[in-house]
Amino acid sequence: MTTAMEQLRERMVDRQIRARGIDDPRILAAFREVPRETFVPEELREPAYHDGALPIGAGQTISQPYVVAAMIAAAAIRPGDSVLEVGAGSGYAAAVIARLARRVHAIERHETLARAAAERIAALGCSNCTVMAGDGMKGLPEHAPFDAILVPASSDHVPEALKRQLALGGRLVIPLGNDTMQELTCITRTGEDSWERRTSGPVRFVPLLPGIVSG
Repeated sequence: MTTAMEQLRERMVDRQIRARGIDDPRILAAFREVPRETFVPEELREPAYHDGALPIGAGQTISQPYVVAAMIAAAAIRPGDSVLEVGAGSGYAAAVIARLARRVHAIERHETLARAAAERIAALGCSNCTVMAGDGMKGLPEHAPFDAILVPASSDHVPEALKRQLALGGRLVIPLGNDTMQELTCITRTGEDSWERRTSGPVRFVPLLPGIVSG
């Protein structure tokens, strides 16, 4: 029997993601499988599937479902990929990505958020996903290279350390711009010292802070 939350999740996928042009069956299936309500505070479980961001503590938010889907779509994640997420926040995006990739590493600067995200992901049985507290600007060189890196926070430049941790053909997705205008940008590594850049539309994210990241 379908629960009320499952009905809301299906409606979210249909109206907020697929209706806006993201129709990859793998992405849609991943969003149907991950219970977004478990990634928000108890008092926000009911509005968990609303078309917007919600607070998760430590001054951070869980992003609008469509924005999470747009970043994942831009990264073109494949089943065999190793993925790094910089700014794990609640862990929701990492849990979705874990259903699309071979391995996911997620970094969150707030230890309390990182710990809670790791617990939620473990409870869902995502054995291919690790969440840790740390400085996401440095990436995870010990686990590089990555086939995809997602940064859900805006910056006026592409962090050099993250570019260098891409595999050949790897994609780095990050919102580039200022406080008033940002473009979701995909940087693809084409050689040892060469990258290509493309944009996929305007977005609005909290800023990527110097030396730390915002989840």
